[in-house]
Amino acid sequence: MSIWIGVAMLAAVFTTSAISGVFGMAGGLILLALLLIVLPVGTAIAVQGVIQIVANGSRAILSRKFINWRILGTMMMGLATAGVILWIARYTPALATVYIAVGLMPILVWIPASWLQLDAAKPVHAFVCGFVGGGLNLTVGVSGPSIDIFFIRTTLDRRTVVATKAAMQVLSHIAKVVFYWQATMVLTSLEWGAVALAAPFAIAGTSAGYWVLQRMTDVNFRVWMRWIVTGIGVYYLVQGTLLLI
Repeated sequence: MSIWIGVAMLAAVFTTSAISGVFGMAGGLILLALLLIVLPVGTAIAVQGVIQIVANGSRAILSRKFINWRILGTMMMGLATAGVILWIARYTPALATVYIAVGLMPILVWIPASWLQLDAAKPVHAFVCGFVGGGLNLTVGVSGPSIDIFFIRTTLDRRTVVATKAAMQVLSHIAKVVFYWQATMVLTSLEWGAVALAAPFAIAGTSAGYWVLQRMTDVNFRVWMRWIVTGIGVYYLVQGTLLLI
C-alpha cells in the first residue's frame, strides 16, 4: 500500500464515517467499494469490518441513551444463528457475487410499505432482521439496506434507529472480522498500521455526522438515505456486471 493510497484511505474513512453518522448506513457500502479496489475480497471485507467497528462503536457510544436493548438482543440471536450456519457450510466470498448482491440491496428500501409490513420493534421481525442482516454482513461484507427495511417503517425516531443499528453493526462487524480472520494474514505490518491510524479518523467522521443528524428532520433523513443508498447500489451493479461479462 503506497503512501498516497494510505492518505486516500484515511480521507475515505473520515467521509464514510460521517455519512454513516448521519444515516446509520451507506458509509460502509462506500468504504467496502474502495477497499475492494486494492485488496482481495475476503481481506477487504475483514478490514472494512475492523474500521466499521470503530466507526459504529463511536456512533453507538455517542447515542447510547437511544439504543433499544430489547430489539438489539433479539437481533443478536438472529445473527448468531446465521453465523453458525455459514461456519458449518464453510462459506467463502466471490468478488462478482459480492458486487451483485450489494448492488441489489437498495431495491429493498424502495419496496412499498404495503408489500412488507416489517417492524424491528416486533420480536419475530427483529430476529429475522438479525438473521438476514447479519448473514449478509458475513457473506458480502455489508447489510445496511437489509436492516433498514425493518426500521424505516417503525415509529421509532431517527436517533433510536441510528443508535440501535449502530450497536447491532458493531457486534455484526466483530463476527465478520472473526469469520474472515484468516484472510487478514496477507496484510503487512505497514498496512495494519494504516488501519490502526484510520481509527481516529473514523471517530472524527462519526462525530461530524452525529452533529448533522441532530439537526436533520425525520422526513429528510429517510428521503436522503434512500437516494444515497440507491446511487451506491447502481455503482456496485455496474461493477458486478462488468466482472460477469
